[in-house]
Amino acid sequence: MSISAVKGFRDGLGPAACVSRQIEDAAAGVLRGYGFDEIRLPILERTELFARAIGETTDIVEKEMYTFEDRDGTLITLRPEGTASVVRALVEHHLDQKDPITRLYYTGPMFRHERPQKGRHRQFYQVGAELFGREDPLADAEVLACARDVLDAVGVRGARMLINSLGDGACRPAYRDALQAWGIARRDRLCKNCARRVDKNPLRLLDCKDPKCREATADAPLLKDHLCGECDDHFARVRSLLDALGVAYEVDPRLVRGLDYYVRTTFEITADGLGAVAAVGAGGRYDGLVAQLGGPKISGIGFAFGVDRLALALEAAQPGAEDRAAESLAPAVFIAVLGADAEAEALALARKLRRLGTRVELDGGRSLKSLMRRADRLGAGRVLIVGEEEVAARRGTLRDMIEKRDDKLAVDFDLDGEALLLAVGVEP
Repeated sequence: MSISAVKGFRDGLGPAACVSRQIEDAAAGVLRGYGFDEIRLPILERTELFARAIGETTDIVEKEMYTFEDRDGTLITLRPEGTASVVRALVEHHLDQKDPITRLYYTGPMFRHERPQKGRHRQFYQVGAELFGREDPLADAEVLACARDVLDAVGVRGARMLINSLGDGACRPAYRDALQAWGIARRDRLCKNCARRVDKNPLRLLDCKDPKCREATADAPLLKDHLCGECDDHFARVRSLLDALGVAYEVDPRLVRGLDYYVRTTFEITADGLGAVAAVGAGGRYDGLVAQLGGPKISGIGFAFGVDRLALALEAAQPGAEDRAAESLAPAVFIAVLGADAEAEALALARKLRRLGTRVELDGGRSLKSLMRRADRLGAGRVLIVGEEEVAARRGTLRDMIEKRDDKLAVDFDLDGEALLLAVGVEP
């Protein structure tokens, strides 16, 4: 009996994997331009890292983490998000001592035990960026502009950037108390989760997606009416800089996000093509998180995009993304090997072309007719036939699959790589 993938986990095959790689490469190019250096994060972390960073009353920690006991008894978790891991690395390796401003980006899989649906899988991929050591509004505006530039580089058009300010330690406690009192008085109108959370984490009342709660909290007090002067000025300056830069955004006073570490500027990016789950990325400021995880008092701000969701949004914006990716996977040259005596020469020719970055498919051991059928099925642009006669003449027969034309003895085997490329009709 065959073994299938675990529920909520899937294989990324062919064109889909190619689209994901193109998204990651496009995003990485933008991030490097903004001065971010790559960090490769471990997939496993100590469970306490996420419990302390994300918040014990969040859905992620309460319901969604893949946690188990290691052989030495340590509780470890498959990472559900990247920010906590980046902060842990910053503290552990004292990166702030090398430069007070640290910019890091990452790509890779995350894991959450959620109900699988369109654009949401239990293993999903993210590309994210974190900026440490800057607490000024200019840093917020720069990070938001960077996120918008990532969308443009990927090819997602028409996305909405929703922003809000969550205040800080000076003003949020009073707002929290006001929202909590409001929620307790209306507990019977809330969903089961929010009725429980109103005692521990009342801000999550505004983040609930249950229609019953959305209706019940329509007139809930909002943070924008409780911001202190510094937070209000900070948010106003961020908006002013975005306006000057021409970065489109919308203020959403209900936006709170599902992670406890955010303060001041927070944002979410939504796009078409994802159904009810419209968010493709999100982020915000987390000035107290580094100190909370045992490091110095360093501010931070960052964001993460879901690669799978960006792929869906890209398909909605530019239909046929996977078809175009499939075309890019077609070999530029297909080398048809006829006979054992031609194998070494064919392999050498393929290596010359491949070392110049050309996609080459090599096949043999069958009739020329069947090899030509396979080349046509793969969408190969050219077929180079290498048999005993071609080896003896040191020249190959080239078949143009587009024009359906043979150029007998057209390719000199002794040409160097770039000349060989031109001979087979491929630009170096």
